[in-house]
Amino acid sequence: MNQLDEIRIDKWLFAVRLFKTRGQAAEACRRGKIKLNETPVKAAKSIKVGDIVNVRQSPMIRSLEVIGLTERRIGAKLVENFAKDTTPKEEWDKYHKARSNRNENQNKSQGRPSKRERRLIDQFMELGDKK
Repeated sequence: MNQLDEIRIDKWLFAVRLFKTRGQAAEACRRGKIKLNETPVKAAKSIKVGDIVNVRQSPMIRSLEVIGLTERRIGAKLVENFAKDTTPKEEWDKYHKARSNRNENQNKSQGRPSKRERRLIDQFMELGDKK
């Protein structure tokens, strides 16, 4: 089989596991979340080795250098053979900060009350009814 010279950007984004489906990769291109060498691209745009792909994944913008081409989805451990992550540290800091904020918000709302909390709520409600 021939070595690939070019490949569609949506196929490559799917193959290197940036998106779960090729359709999601194409949709990201349509919405302007994908840039190739600082230029917004459509899903059918061809990429080649050496290109820089920027992917806006809220809240950060990931930068990847294309170092290999494949049409087939690869295992997570093999991604480093096809894409070199050149994302600046500041972008990763944005990501980690947003993730920690999300975790803090999840811990505050714990869903249903425990048995003990339920008893305390019932006691509180009974005190209000006695007035």
